[in-house]
Amino acid sequence: MTSTQQNMPELRTALPALPCDDAGPVFNAPWEAQAFAMTVTLHERGMFTWAEWAECLNQAIGDAQAAGDPDPGNTYYSHWLTALERISTIKELVTNDMLRQRRNAWEVAARRTPHGQPIELG
Repeated sequence: MTSTQQNMPELRTALPALPCDDAGPVFNAPWEAQAFAMTVTLHERGMFTWAEWAECLNQAIGDAQAAGDPDPGNTYYSHWLTALERISTIKELVTNDMLRQRRNAWEVAARRTPHGQPIELG
């Protein structure tokens, strides 16, 4: 049994909107699974509690809705990523400058990658 499976009852309590089926979390793209895995790993390493995470995720969702996000059901992990960046900054795991550098590197890599190919950071 994986740590995610062991934590599913706690996760579902803290995050009732988490897209799941009977086997666990459901993802529409690899980056969603990666963001989820990073979050679980940081939690397992004691960087934050699920209550802290849920608060940060709810804030990210609320901010997006206040900015006009129509919430068609496919933006959950975009909010998840925003929350991951925020909590990582709040907990001083990364700096805003580190995040900005990574975003810039991603944009450069995405522009040079042919359509349909995986984006690789150098």
